[in-house]
Amino acid sequence: MADRFDYVVVGAGSAGAVVAARLSEDPGVRVLLLEAGGEDDADEIRVPAMFTTLFKTRWDWNYATAEQKQLNARRAYWPRMKALGGCSSMNAMIYIRGNAADYDEWRDGYGAVGWGYDDVLPYFIRAEGNTRLGHPFHGTEGPLHVEDRRYTHELSHAWVDSAVAAGMKGTDDFNGASQEGVGLYQVTCKNGSRWSVADAYLRPALDRPNLVVRTQARAAAVEFARTRAVGVRYRHEGEEHAAYADAEVILSGGSINSPQLLMLSGIGPGAHLRELGIDVVADVPGVGQNLHDHPATPLIWHTKDTTDIVDFANVSGLLQAKLRGAGPLTSNIGEAGAFFRSRPDLDAPDLQVHMAPTGFYDNGLHEPVSRKVTAASTLVRVASRGTLRLRSTNPDWHPALDPAYFDDPADLDAQVAGLRRLVEIATHAPFAEYLAQPFFPATSEPSDDDLRELVRTQTQTLYHPVGTCAMGSGEDAVVDPELRVRGVEGLRVVDASVMPVVPRGNTNAPTIMIGERAADLLKESS
Repeated sequence: MADRFDYVVVGAGSAGAVVAARLSEDPGVRVLLLEAGGEDDADEIRVPAMFTTLFKTRWDWNYATAEQKQLNARRAYWPRMKALGGCSSMNAMIYIRGNAADYDEWRDGYGAVGWGYDDVLPYFIRAEGNTRLGHPFHGTEGPLHVEDRRYTHELSHAWVDSAVAAGMKGTDDFNGASQEGVGLYQVTCKNGSRWSVADAYLRPALDRPNLVVRTQARAAAVEFARTRAVGVRYRHEGEEHAAYADAEVILSGGSINSPQLLMLSGIGPGAHLRELGIDVVADVPGVGQNLHDHPATPLIWHTKDTTDIVDFANVSGLLQAKLRGAGPLTSNIGEAGAFFRSRPDLDAPDLQVHMAPTGFYDNGLHEPVSRKVTAASTLVRVASRGTLRLRSTNPDWHPALDPAYFDDPADLDAQVAGLRRLVEIATHAPFAEYLAQPFFPATSEPSDDDLRELVRTQTQTLYHPVGTCAMGSGEDAVVDPELRVRGVEGLRVVDASVMPVVPRGNTNAPTIMIGERAADLLKESS
């Protein structure tokens, strides 16, 4: 006999965990939360500096893109977490909301009424429990703990000072009145340990009898009665199961899994689905379109007269971080950063910097052989758009991912401008005093051609794919401003895939905000 609930939520990540926890606050509402991965019980999850050790392990979906023609035909590796908390259990914990202009564009440019900056700010505030910053831009009582990092390397302080010397303004709040400037990032940690949505939202709710969390439960398809979503088929412990929703089904699998599940369920571009023999429930051409991501390109130098954060990756450092929430391994690696414009005529920053006191390239998968430091230019206003398509009707097959990095020449021009600015910052003291010879690129005075080649050979994801179930009011929209899937009833998408345009900055906080707002939308419609 199948389970019956009011809501079935697929995916216990940064939005799904929020939605399930908020809906289950009403004891009269029955909620099932399905998670394809397992419990978030790896030691590496808790220790901030160890997040890359989760890559390419059983915790990782381990995606790869199609060959990227602008990246010398390389395939980009895309890690995504497969456990409670989703990518909030694997990310670099940087708390950034994006620019106010991003949300106003969602509203004004795409018809996402109710998602302008003034609309979403209360949800950011409601979610946030900031230990230093408060009214009017920050919350102090929310479940998502945000704090100043307990350890910051001397190289990060030096880089910030040099960026100020090079003409940037310092800031102690990238999420306040103005995003632009340079400073140290705040992190989603509590007392020096990672604080994921599983910690913030799920664990306090687990003793509620009306919330059921089922791990190792891989969704296979949404079940429909005509065009109304009535449940989800999933596999658990080697057997096929079904769970039925009397109110709604909510997909929160993220920008890869949610569009994949929609298409497997017959919702998507009709011609593509028919090619695979999938019966079309609703021909929604926008499903899997609009895929884009923040590309990051690192500048790396060998260092002198200082340490590398990797020097502390030993038993002593691990125990210090685990037992006391202290020491160098409480670093989130990307300690400092900046937002700035590639051209003075832009209305808002289009570039972000992630500065790391180590040699971080190829997703940190290389064993270090010498001490290094990294300053990466990240394009946060992305013009290029790609696609996600099914490769099989088997849900275990990864879909075909093509973010089309730098296919729009404007993206390459902006990234080169960002790298040029970072080269210039590195000539200023005190940061310059720590630099030995350059590593990427292998010259201290790179030409624009050198920087373009660096983009083509070393660009990687910043782990922020969005847009594949974009919301809005136009024909290309997959969900409406209340996140309801077009062409069907009883089905919503609640995750980063609904972002029509990626925000300027790290996407975890905006995804949590989407979960918070979606919970209110669901309660209002019940």
